[in-house]
Amino acid sequence: MNFPFPHRYRVAALALAALTLPGLASAYVGPGAGLSLLTALWGIIAAIGVAVLFVILWPIRRLRRRKAQAADESARREADAPADETPANDDQPNAPSTRDDHHA
Repeated sequence: MNFPFPHRYRVAALALAALTLPGLASAYVGPGAGLSLLTALWGIIAAIGVAVLFVILWPIRRLRRRKAQAADESARREADAPADETPANDDQPNAPSTRDDHHA
């Protein structure tokens, strides 16, 4: 057999793996500790999920905000633009005036 690691590294890896295995556990873990562990695990999973969701949704939120800002800016420009006003009828004496100069 041709292994990519020399023999001494394989032995060291096996020894390290054997040391990480649990030995005889003469202890009772009650339901409170188990529920606390599960709650912490769910909290970590939820935090990671929210972070991933935030990263995924960030460009979409940014695009929607830019579109809303562009629409607001367009509406503001339309409101600021002068309206088409009809000219005053100064050449016809009997026509009613469109200006409100005589009202104070």
